[in-house]
Amino acid sequence: MEMTPSVHKDFLVITVGESRIDAAVAMQFKEKMKDLTSGASGRVIVELSAVNFVDSSGLGAVVGSMKQMRRKGRMDLVGLSASVEKVFRMTRMDSVFRIFGTLGEATQESLNAS
Repeated sequence: MEMTPSVHKDFLVITVGESRIDAAVAMQFKEKMKDLTSGASGRVIVELSAVNFVDSSGLGAVVGSMKQMRRKGRMDLVGLSASVEKVFRMTRMDSVFRIFGTLGEATQESLNAS
């Protein structure tokens, strides 16, 4: 599972380099997120622009990762493709996650909150 962390001043960005988050990689995704965020507190932004498919197992892994983060901060999503965004909308997860079109929009929101 290709996931790259990038530490910024007030938040951590995790870029997912896979095209799919599905049953085949859901557990890997969740474990990698746990490892990458274990020392993080505050805001984590997950950049998903490379992902073009998420099934129910993948969605569960993303939600599970968000629940792990709740204790220490929050998890936002960035760069959802149309098909991935549709899954989040249909399952009403777009009301659970803060979703931004671009990393620039998400980081600007962070600056405005300061």
